[in-house]
Amino acid sequence: MGLVAWLVLGAIAGYLAGMFVKGDERLGVIGHVFLGIVGALVGGFIANQLFDGNYMTGIDIPSIIVAVIGAIIVVVAYKTLTGRRQI
Repeated sequence: MGLVAWLVLGAIAGYLAGMFVKGDERLGVIGHVFLGIVGALVGGFIANQLFDGNYMTGIDIPSIIVAVIGAIIVVVAYKTLTGRRQI
């Protein structure tokens, strides 16, 4: 997947993860996009290991779902490591 596609997918995943995980409003748009990109990588890696497939091939529904799940994992881990609590 190209760099632009990763950025777009990460932005979508970060935005959606921000909607699902409350209490991280201090991150802002750039923070959500960054964590979304990291989450897309994490989600893609986990899905490829668990299901023996290639889920990060482009911007499609399965890739977005995998990236959002990965972004939620990364946002929750970030909140846990930085000690931020839900509001």
